[in-house]
Amino acid sequence: MNHYRHYWVAFSTLLVKEIVRFSRIWVQTVLPSAISTILYFVIFGRLIGERIGPMGGFSYVDFIVPGLVLMGVITNAYSNVASSFYSSKFSRYVEELLIAPVPNWVILAGFVAGGVARGLAVGIVVTLVALGFTRIEIHSYGITMLVFVLTAVLFALGGFINAIYANSFDDISIVPTFVLTPLTYLGGVFYSIDLLPTLWQDLSLANPVLYMVNAFRFGLLGVSDIQVGVAFALILGFIVVLTFYSLHLLRRGIGIKT
Repeated sequence: MNHYRHYWVAFSTLLVKEIVRFSRIWVQTVLPSAISTILYFVIFGRLIGERIGPMGGFSYVDFIVPGLVLMGVITNAYSNVASSFYSSKFSRYVEELLIAPVPNWVILAGFVAGGVARGLAVGIVVTLVALGFTRIEIHSYGITMLVFVLTAVLFALGGFINAIYANSFDDISIVPTFVLTPLTYLGGVFYSIDLLPTLWQDLSLANPVLYMVNAFRFGLLGVSDIQVGVAFALILGFIVVLTFYSLHLLRRGIGIKT
């Protein structure tokens, strides 16, 4: 029982440290997402959206809300863990964590929880911004919150793996720029894949972000281009794989031990 108490202390310490870290620099971590969302709603929702018309049985503004919220969650959950864990490597205090009498899963959980906290904080801010442009009537609170949290966990794990392999601060910006951004913009945030030709619909199904965005859209609006059960299976499968891989990297000390 004492062991679990020690584990909880270690986990909560890491979590509080992460929350304090991104809260202190909220102008850099939270505010940019709010400003970007306002611009998306003004440009796509109001100016372009009125010309596009309804999509999926909803106004275009309502249709893009789920994708914009989840885009903020994905980007911030990923970036928080990637930058934080790499900073611990760069400052060399990650070695103190590794020799501490706590298992690797506690260290991983602490960093991932910090990424989830930032992702959820930004997601809430983006949602509040969206309320200034449209009304949000949630179709399923359970599905909405579950996709919200699971997506944040998944990309926080991705950020952790990125940080382990990174050798410089430039390395932690490569994946968000060249992988996350294209996948997000091509993941059905601004359109339904039903509008695409058959070939591009089939290619879109290889994009994992598409499943997350559509599952979240189903939670909020009740419509989806993808079967929600398939989306949950994919998300959970990725989480399991990335969790075990992250623990494997920590155990081997890859990218950490010299």
